[in-house]
Amino acid sequence: MNLDEFGFFNQQLAGMLRQGIPLEGAMRQLCASMQQGKLRTEIVALASDLAKGAPLREALPRRRLPQLYVEVVQVGAQANNLPGTLTLLADYYQHRHALWMRLKGLMVYPAIVLLGCILLSVLLGRFVAICRRTLLPAFRDVFEGTAVPPDWQFGAFALWMPLAWMLLMAVLFFMAISIPAWRDWLRWRLPGFRESSLSQLAATLRLLISGGNDLGQSLALMARLEAGTRLGRELERWRQRIGSGMAKFGEFAAGSPLVPPLFLWLVGQSGEALADGLGRAADLYRERARHRTELLLYAALPVAILVLGVLILTQVHFAIRALVFMINMLGYVGE
Repeated sequence: MNLDEFGFFNQQLAGMLRQGIPLEGAMRQLCASMQQGKLRTEIVALASDLAKGAPLREALPRRRLPQLYVEVVQVGAQANNLPGTLTLLADYYQHRHALWMRLKGLMVYPAIVLLGCILLSVLLGRFVAICRRTLLPAFRDVFEGTAVPPDWQFGAFALWMPLAWMLLMAVLFFMAISIPAWRDWLRWRLPGFRESSLSQLAATLRLLISGGNDLGQSLALMARLEAGTRLGRELERWRQRIGSGMAKFGEFAAGSPLVPPLFLWLVGQSGEALADGLGRAADLYRERARHRTELLLYAALPVAILVLGVLILTQVHFAIRALVFMINMLGYVGE
């Protein structure tokens, strides 16, 4: 689901509800201008259920929408503040989309470079392999007593070793983004990803608390959404500490291996206005995530490209030496 489109839909829906348009009618009007896709299909089905008389609290869970969205909208409807809740959700999903696009660019760019280098490396290796297989037997008599360059003596090792390194990096890269345990581990260690995770944590908690949930309920819901991850276990520990009597954020979140002291200080300084403190933390770490991703794109990634370029130049060196040797032997035969 396109989070930016989802956020824009909720923003428009909130505005129409403030103008007095019924929820079901507002959804139908918005769907008329939406492109075909998963989001439009689910909203049309939701509007149809509401038109048949199904209550929102029953119709919404039937749809394949984010669980967080379903929970927050239900709380906002019960509090008779659905437009305000939808506005909060719109801001949340638009900010989340912006962060994800930056992180996606950070992942896609090196992946394209790596795959391009692998393709070029394969072509170079195949070129030299074909030369070895076709030309060396044809000029075996010429090569007798001639010093064969080391490139041709152990060419298989020299030419394919850089490719092996690049394939290993590619395998590790795709394992890191596809295996949940690896992805969860890297999420809290890589610059940019860690800050974006902290920003999303603060923004989600702020959204739930502003929508009418108390802190314990908000932590329980987030723990369910993050089940099986380090953050999910950490949030469950916070919730248990609240149940034991720790009321202040700085108390029940103290000693967290994921949340830094600055995050705790920003939220703790808000006192009773917990949503405001969480909002400040979300804004701060969102900006840090943007800065870190730009730093990696403009500084760290060029270094990685340089390393890949050295590997490619190694293969090019061997390929050129092999080609020069072949041309020299053809000239020798011509004499």
